[in-house]
Parts: sequence; C-alpha cells; structure tokens
Amino acid sequence: MRILAVGVATLDIINTVDGYPAEDQEVRASAQRVARGGNATNTLVVLSQLGHDCEWGGVLGDDPDSEYVLTDLQSHRIGTEFCETSPGGKTPTSYIVLSTASGSRTIVHFRDLPEYSADAFAFIDLAHFDWIHFEGRNIGDLTRMLHRVNACSTPCSLEVEKRRDGIEELFELPDLLLFSRDYALQSGYREPEAFLRAMRELASPGVRLFCAWGDEGAAALDSEGAFLRVPASAPSGVRDTLGAGDVFNAAVIDGQLRGLEIGQILSMACELAGRKCARSGLNGLV
Repeated sequence: MRILAVGVATLDIINTVDGYPAEDQEVRASAQRVARGGNATNTLVVLSQLGHDCEWGGVLGDDPDSEYVLTDLQSHRIGTEFCETSPGGKTPTSYIVLSTASGSRTIVHFRDLPEYSADAFAFIDLAHFDWIHFEGRNIGDLTRMLHRVNACSTPCSLEVEKRRDGIEELFELPDLLLFSRDYALQSGYREPEAFLRAMRELASPGVRLFCAWGDEGAAALDSEGAFLRVPASAPSGVRDTLGAGDVFNAAVIDGQLRGLEIGQILSMACELAGRKCARSGLNGLV
C-alpha cells in the first residue's frame, strides 16, 4: 500500500542518564546519540518496515541538519518529493533526556519553521495513495487538507497527541482516530473507556478510535461502539520509550489497511510498541 504522512521531522539529540536530574543539578550522560525524529516520520519508518510504500509531506530547514534528516528518510525508502524547504529556517531540534532508571524520556523542543500548508498539500495527487496520515497540528490548514481528502474518498487517520485550540472540530473528518494518553489526561479523563466514549460523540459514525495507555496497554472502540482493552506487551527490560506511541500508530494503520479485526490490531500494536521499548531507535524493529 502507498501511504502519505503529513507532519514534522526533527533532529533528536538524545542523552542517556542514570536518573533524571533535579532542577539546577548537573549529571553526566552515560551515552549520547543523534537521530532523526518527529511523529509522522517515525510512523512512516515503521510502516516502511512493514512493507508499505511511504511518502512524507512536511517542511525542512535550510541548514546542514536537514541533510541528516533527508539521508535518514531515504535510507528507510521514504519519499520526500512533497516536502518544502523554508529559506533560512533551522531544522526543528528535540533535546531528549532518557532515564535508565525509569525508561522515561523528557523533551525540550525547539522549532521556528512554518507548518506544512494546505496550499502545498493541494499540489499532491491523492489518487496515488491508499492511506493518508496526519499529525493533529496547524488546525486551520489541516481542516482544509482533511476536507480535500474526504472529497477524494481517500481513507485517512488523525493523530491527536496534544490539546490544541479547535482540534476537536476535526474529529468528524478522519476514518481513524489515534489518541494519546496525554491528550486524554489533559482532557480530564483518568481511564480510557470514558474518554473514548466521549470522543465517539465527536467522531463520524462507524469510525474506529484507539488510545495508547502507556504501560497499562491500549484501548479502542470498534465501529459499533464496543470497547476493547489489551494489556501492554512488557519488554524484558525498558530501555527507550522514545517513539513508542509512533510505533503503536503505525501498527494500527497497518492493521487497518490489512482489514484485521480490532482486537488483533490492538494486540499487534501493543506487541510492536513493547518491542520498541526494549531497544534504542527504530532500525530493524520489524
């Protein structure tokens, strides 16, 4: 299947520490690595490994770091012909602290690039794609993009990671909604069933809703409104949770494209996300 994802790519500078430092404390990193990150591109890397033909639509900086991002995407056979370069722009950078004590990751993100625009998206021939995935950001332009996708009858998904003004107005447009636990908690919900049932009221009839719930597994509502929940797939040891949510989303999209039952999709997505937590990075995950 051919998949387009619209969202962000970043340069990640990742420091591993024994335990997360207190404020105004200095600690020594036991390891450091640089990687290409970003939700949409992480999801594409996994989908490529699962056998799909992937393209990315996003904005690149006009600096040497953008070459690193492009080289990495090309190494995973992800096309970039629909990307735009912002003159004088700096590649978004995430400064990440990984704690070996807990497996948690804390991120300081810097970004000054413009968002990918609906005008740029308008030049893409959507008939070439079997699925389109969007990060839930840049709400005004994203609204126009989703309406265009619906007019072309191309199935699509929306990742809802953070609360943003107006994002709930988009929930009736995608064919698949992918929520984060952070979004659920920010919305005032402490468990997934009540959250997903509330979101069902905002979505189109028959749409599947998924929510990853970290080390407590994941949950979903099927097209008839039945609630399902599966436990997390516990790795032998948590090494790196960075990108686990993006891996979960990729597995859900893959399962949807393959026509799997929702319980199968949930189990597969949790297993793949758990496998990722036991290793650093996304290379060779599948």
